[in-house]
Amino acid sequence: MHPAAADAPVRPEAEYALEPYTAAPVERALPLVQRLRENALLRRGAILAALALLWEALARWTDNDLLLPTFSATAIAFAEGMASGELLEKAGISLGLLLRGYVLGIAAAFALTALAATTRLGRDLLSTLTAMFNPLPAIALLPLALLWFGLGSQSLLFVLVHAVLWPLALAAHAGFQNVPEVLRMAGRNYGLSGLRLVLYILIPAALPAILSGLRIAWAFAWRTLIAAELVFGATSGQGGLGWYVFQNRNELYTDRVFAGLACVIVIGLVIENLVFATLERVTVRRWGVQR
Repeated sequence: MHPAAADAPVRPEAEYALEPYTAAPVERALPLVQRLRENALLRRGAILAALALLWEALARWTDNDLLLPTFSATAIAFAEGMASGELLEKAGISLGLLLRGYVLGIAAAFALTALAATTRLGRDLLSTLTAMFNPLPAIALLPLALLWFGLGSQSLLFVLVHAVLWPLALAAHAGFQNVPEVLRMAGRNYGLSGLRLVLYILIPAALPAILSGLRIAWAFAWRTLIAAELVFGATSGQGGLGWYVFQNRNELYTDRVFAGLACVIVIGLVIENLVFATLERVTVRRWGVQR
């Protein structure tokens, strides 16, 4: 160091208190039009309203209530079905059966993927079974299910488990495969292996893929159940929404047919926006894993 630099005087430290900036508001309110555009619920409501208006216009243009009832007639039939409790009863029967099959399918899928994540034999078993059964439509197994289990809810549970098992197993296995090796090594350093490694490392890291698989499996199971009820009819003297649509089609109550289909759509929207969207918001989005 140069001697002159060593003898240079040291400037004393000084702190300057800055006055708060008040010349303009720190937060600026967005214009009303932009606030409305940023509201996702309002945007989706506008889309639904536009579809309803298009439906009403098309139905009035065709002018044939037997082929295409108006949106207003369908809304009246839907309200009457809800007020009488018939639609609620049919929806409860379908959802109860769907929930049982969905839970059984999830348990089977995670057992299969956990085995595939920990053993080579499990990976070979999963790849072979999914290649065989995933392309097979669940509704195609209904005649075989009727032969094996008879006229009862067991036949519908069989096809529901088939509809849930393979897409969820594929999505979960793909998520496990994409888990970084660093996380696997960290788990092994903590002494985790087998099922504990799956529960504490693989499932949290692969949760976005698992949630996507749960969504796909739900959609497959829901439409499989409605299609099976249309073909199969009632189980144990009770029929769900598919049976409601089938009966009213035979009696030429087309507005009630559309009301039953609207109930299927409404349930799908509720499950998607309340269950799955909430689950994503409190997990992967909160953790910053997914946008």
